[in-house]
Order: sequence, then C-alpha cells, then structure tokens
Amino acid sequence: MSAPVKDSAIAPVKELICESAYASTETPRPIGQRLADFFALCKPRVNSLIVFTAMIGMCMASPGLPPLWLFLAATLGIALVSGAAAALNCLVERTVDAKMARTRWRATASGKITVAETLSLSTLVGGSGLWILYAWVNPLTMWLTLATFLGYVVIYTLVLKPATPMNIVIGGASGAMPPLLGWVAMSGHVSPEALALFLIIFMWTPPHFWALACYRREEYAKAGLPMLPVTHGVEFTCLQSLIYVVLLSGASVLPYALGMSGLGYLVAVLMLDAVFLAYSWQLWRHYSDDLARRAFRWSILYLMLLFAALLADHFI
Repeated sequence: MSAPVKDSAIAPVKELICESAYASTETPRPIGQRLADFFALCKPRVNSLIVFTAMIGMCMASPGLPPLWLFLAATLGIALVSGAAAALNCLVERTVDAKMARTRWRATASGKITVAETLSLSTLVGGSGLWILYAWVNPLTMWLTLATFLGYVVIYTLVLKPATPMNIVIGGASGAMPPLLGWVAMSGHVSPEALALFLIIFMWTPPHFWALACYRREEYAKAGLPMLPVTHGVEFTCLQSLIYVVLLSGASVLPYALGMSGLGYLVAVLMLDAVFLAYSWQLWRHYSDDLARRAFRWSILYLMLLFAALLADHFI
C-alpha cells in the first residue's frame, strides 16, 4: 500500500533555508497582526481537542480531583508544545497549503508571516512549553511530549506525508499521545490504562482523517500528496475506514475492561460506536462527498463525547 516518493523528504528543509536567507522588502505588518497570524497557525480549534483529551487523561489518572497547580501547568505545557508543532507543520507545508482551498488562507501559505518569524515564535512557544513540563510537572512528561513533537513535525510532516498513503496510520501515533501525556503528568509513569487511552485515539485517527481526504481528494491530488483516496481510490479507503472503526469499537471498551470506568461509560460508548459503524458502512456501500463530510464531523463529536463520558463516569 505504499506509493513512490515523488520528492525528496528534505526538500521542505532546503526551501526553508533558502527563503530565510532573504529579507522581505515589504513594509512589516503590525506586530499584533503577525502574532494573531501565528496564533491561527497553531490551529487552536484542532488543538483544543488535543488539550481536552490530555486533560481527561489527567483526571483519569487521579483518584479524585487532580492537584490544581499540576493540572494547570501540564495543560499549559502540552498546549504550548502542541501549538508550536502545528505552526511548524504549516510552515513546512506552506507550498502545498497554497494549492488547497482548505488551507490557502494560512499566513505561511499567503506570505503574511515570514519563515524567520514562524521559526522564532515556534521555538519560543514550544521551548517554553517543554520547560514548564520539565520544571513544574515531571521530566518523563517533558521527554514524551518532545518525542510527540518530533514525531509529528519530522516523522509525519517531513517524511511520511509526502511519501506514503499510510502516512496517517503511522503518523497517527503522535496525535494519539495527549491522553497518555496527561496520565503521565499526574502519575509519573506509563500504565496499561494510559496505553488504552492512546489506543482509542490511534484507531480513531485513520477513519477520521480519511473521511476528510475522500471529499478533498481532488485537492490532495493537485497538491501531489499521496493520500489513500488518491492512490487507491475512494471505495478502498472507505473499506479501510470501516475496518478501523471496527477495531476502534473494540479499543473503546478497554477502559471498562480495565476497570477504569463503569456501566455508564460502557452504555454510552456502545451507542457512539454504533453510530460510527453505521456511518462507515454507508460510506463503503453508498459513498457521497456529503456523507463523507457528515462522517468527518461525526468523528470529531464521537471523540469528544467518548472522553466526556469517561470523565462523567469517573466522577459520578
């Protein structure tokens, strides 16, 4: 299921070096606008879900309410590193983003913010987050967060995404880390319960992203990215999505099997799984772009409701 590499994985790095060697001759935009542009590059809507799952991991690792100062420090640290990773992802993919309607508005794609500014702010924000995690939380959380950062920016963005249609499967490990990071922030160690939370998001990521890739397949093809619907077709992609949703349904009951949650969570997650399975089956048998859009939106709601059910069951 691999596709040939069209461009060298180091090409984006070469472009960054070349572009940063030249100073812009345009009048600099006000600093407030540039900071707002950078904040948008941190993908606050996407990262709000990342931080939310990390916070649930913190709560699940604590018998009662987690210590407030530790909870706030871990949340801030993870949020800052996640935002820096998102900004660097936009920077590396700015030429690709400029070709896609969904992303051409980004400041890196439109040239509203320079390479040097994005690199500097990302370093400052990400470094601050790592320092907070090391100094105020615990070193293991910091090292795991750094590994997640490198996995997303380097392994997924630079290496996997332009090279293989299975990029989101392999690279999805980085996106699945937040609840595990939250757990380690409170407990100081990795446990089977933390790995169960990791596995849920790991299995959720491919069907979530493939739904988007299906109805955006023409844009990905134009941008030259070997996404699965581009290289293997929509029907094959939808079948793979269905398989992963079946696996997700099994992973989603692990918190109950491990004694992390009770009957309330089990009932809630079985209903959520049923809806996700129905969407996936319909996509495979009767695909339409509109259905893919609805399945994509449902996948986001699914993850939010699943982790909300975990939280509610934990405290109730």
